[in-house]
Formats: sequence, C-alpha cells, structure tokens
Amino acid sequence: MTMVAILSGAGISTDSGIPDYRGPNGLWRRDPEAEKLVTYEHYMSDADIRRRSWRMRLDGPVLHAEPNAAHLAIAEFERSGHALRVITQNVDGLHQMAGVSDRKVLELHGTARTVVCTGCHARSSMEDALERVRAGEADPACTSCGGILKSATVMFGQRLDPVVLGEAMGIAKACEVFVAVGSSLQVQPAASLAGIAAEHGARLIIVNAEPTPYDELADEVVREPIGSALPALLLRLR
Repeated sequence: MTMVAILSGAGISTDSGIPDYRGPNGLWRRDPEAEKLVTYEHYMSDADIRRRSWRMRLDGPVLHAEPNAAHLAIAEFERSGHALRVITQNVDGLHQMAGVSDRKVLELHGTARTVVCTGCHARSSMEDALERVRAGEADPACTSCGGILKSATVMFGQRLDPVVLGEAMGIAKACEVFVAVGSSLQVQPAASLAGIAAEHGARLIIVNAEPTPYDELADEVVREPIGSALPALLLRLR
C-alpha cells in the first residue's frame, strides 16, 4: 500500500476563516506588529503583549473555525483505508476535528487548544484560560505556580520539539508520495521535509497558490484553489 504524507500549512485553513501569515494578504503583511504577539521574547518580557495576545486568542478565528472541504477530504482519504500521515504546521486542530485519527496527525508547531505554564510546564485547557480572560483576568497566571501561561504552540524564537521533528523527518524519508499543501515552504526546518521526501524517492506534489522554493523539485505543482484541488488530487491518489 502506498504511504502518503501530507504537510499542511496555513493555506489549507484559510477557507475556514483563519488568515495565513505570509501570503499576499497575509497577517504579517497587513499588520507587522502582530508578529510580536507570537514571538517568545516579546511575549515573556512584555505584559502588554501578553494581554494583547490573550485578546487575540479570545476574539480570533482559530478556536471558532470549522474544518473545510480540504480537511474533510484528508479525513475521507484515511477512512478509505490508505496509509496516511499528516504533518501540520498549523495549530488549529482542524485535521482532528475533520475526523483524521489523532495518532495520524503530527503537530509540528503544537496546538492552540491547550495552554502550558512556562514555569512548571503544567498543561490545561485553552477554553478554561479564556473563561478567566472573559471574567476579567487580562493576563491569567498559572494556578499551580503563578507562572506565565502561553498557548502550547511553538512561538517564533522557540525551537521545535526535537522528538516531533525527528518523527516528521522519518515520515518524509519513508513515504512514497509527499503532498505539501497550503505551505509557503519558507519556514525551516519544516520546509526541508519536502526536500527530504524528494531526496528519498517520494513523488513530491505541491498544492499552493504562490510559488515555493521547492517547486523545481516537485513532480507536480497545483495552483488551483485548495478547497477543490486537494479533494480532486486525493481522489486521483485513491
């Protein structure tokens, strides 16, 4: 059975109402200051940044989004019995909400649905933390040790979990088809997974509206809208 690996980036979730970051209309181009809200150094050193970050989480689209046609097509691909692994750069949890088995999803950048204490490393629900924000705590602290809470995501300035990255590299080396969808393939080391897959003999397919640094390595490049292009591609692979 052909093993298919899918690397998903922000572009797969734009149809769910979550803006991407680096595209022509991406968040960082529209509001360069917003990058500070997810930069570890700024977040840890500036209480105002933390307060703005909590408001962003409370008012933002991530926790209110629903899976779109692309997420659902991946879930259907798994249900059809194909060997599948999903490596995602996204923190929205939409692959799992669409029905992809949790054990098949590798979250390179963590999850926005959990919070972690930067002091004692205790984990708890993001929804519980946001309830405290709604109740008036602008920058809720850890209830165990009083430390600074953050989303359980990898912020700019933080390294990826080496165990998670190692597993992702193993998947890239072992798969026979590697589909990079909705990723600019500019952020390392995640972007290098496309090159690793190609170097180890995988058929590389890139589905993205804009050119990527790995297009020349690809066996196929699809520029069509992801919501229709990915379901069609997965039907072909089935």
